[in-house]
Amino acid sequence: MKKTIVLGATPNPERYANMAVRRLLQHGHEVTPVGIKTGTINGLEILQGMPMVENVDTVTLYVGPERQPAYYDYLLELHPKRIIFNPGTENEELAKLAEKNGIETIEACTLVMLSINAY
Repeated sequence: MKKTIVLGATPNPERYANMAVRRLLQHGHEVTPVGIKTGTINGLEILQGMPMVENVDTVTLYVGPERQPAYYDYLLELHPKRIIFNPGTENEELAKLAEKNGIETIEACTLVMLSINAY
């Protein structure tokens, strides 16, 4: 299974980032929710700041492009195999930076990918 960071996680169950954490867990993935709000999702504490996590396969973004520059160095240090830009998070600058550093980028919806077994 793919170790995944959900960046932009929130305790609000109506938000897509929250749904993504729950769906990833249902599919057996190891998930680290990271966000600015405190709380839990299915018993997982939402981590704040920029926690270093080892062996990250995927970062799935739920942070808009205007807030992403603060995370550029963090994402590169994590060196995930891929970054998923969910709808509304597309960012050509970050995509180019990631690809220069050997990180695959995908513009897709994590929830759709999981629903069609394409994650």
